[in-house]
Amino acid sequence: MFAPVYLDHNASAPLLDAVREAMLPWLGARFGNASSRHEYGRAARRAIDDARARVAAAVGAHPTEVVFTSGGSEANNLFIKGAAARMKPGLVQVSAIEHPCVREPARQLVRAGWTLAEMPADADGRVELDALDVRAQLVSVMAANNETGVLQDISAFATAAKRQGAWLHTDAVQALGKIPVDFRALGVAAMTLSAHKIGGPQGAGALVLDKRVDLEPLIAGGGHERGLRSGTENIAAIVGFGVACEEAVAALGARREAMQAQRALIERCVAEQGGSVFGAGAERLPNTCYFALPGIDGETLVGKLDRAGFAVASGAACSSASPEPSRTLTAMGVAADLARGAVRVSVGASTTMQDVNDFCGALARVADELRGLRAMAAA
Repeated sequence: MFAPVYLDHNASAPLLDAVREAMLPWLGARFGNASSRHEYGRAARRAIDDARARVAAAVGAHPTEVVFTSGGSEANNLFIKGAAARMKPGLVQVSAIEHPCVREPARQLVRAGWTLAEMPADADGRVELDALDVRAQLVSVMAANNETGVLQDISAFATAAKRQGAWLHTDAVQALGKIPVDFRALGVAAMTLSAHKIGGPQGAGALVLDKRVDLEPLIAGGGHERGLRSGTENIAAIVGFGVACEEAVAALGARREAMQAQRALIERCVAEQGGSVFGAGAERLPNTCYFALPGIDGETLVGKLDRAGFAVASGAACSSASPEPSRTLTAMGVAADLARGAVRVSVGASTTMQDVNDFCGALARVADELRGLRAMAAA
């Protein structure tokens, strides 16, 4: 089977060996329901408790603050809709560069009487703190953008939100495992995490929640997860999530240094091709390079690179089917023609410097080929 070099870790990271090994027993002989009182059930409950402690430790939280969900999208919806349901309708603010699973539930609140406002971003993708409205009751700003990798000053937003009595939520799905993440130090009311971005399984996530925040559950039932997320737990995925968190934090220092070196090489290659790196003037995740080459369509470049043996993305995986330019790039003021050329390369734990060197060679060859075809078409 043809297996391209994988350079799309922001979409999903390969399952770590340690995670797979930890999950396997819970896909076979260990099959108990964690709500059962017998030994099978008690063993399942211990496994969930252990995973909860590992997830909490990875982000400086207490285990009782971790609510397991099916992933980042559910966690984001749980906070935004759940918190709003316990309040009188008012103003909800989200940044203009949020993931759709933050933006769309915020839009749904409008039908329930809420007012929605977006906080703009500057040309480098930094959300403007001065745009935080003093009337806002719920605020969501992502810790790291999934496309550009640009980091936000979440502590500053948290301080400002607290000053006006608002709850601040941050989607830290892309940040975990790539930079240090500390729930307590950031001072946020809620934080979203996802397992599959850090080498854990797809289908597991968490909302880390300050106990002072009152939420209406999205899923009502038997009262699992402190009554905030009913339903029999996906024990194998939760166990894998816990191990992935532990592995991600343990390897963070060395991995971050390696990713920064790989990103630097990619960006030198992009510069040699006359390309633009989006968000280059801001602090970014060490693994992410989002760029465009002038006159070359992003989808076409991604397809050519895939056939050349390199798996990259033309933007966010969740919205890759949309023909419209990236909302993030539009919010940054990037011209539509340039935004349509956007390609995201995101390295990870399994990426080697040889992979990156080979990618740079392929990028140069493919770009030359596409420019040649364009010249022939124009002749």
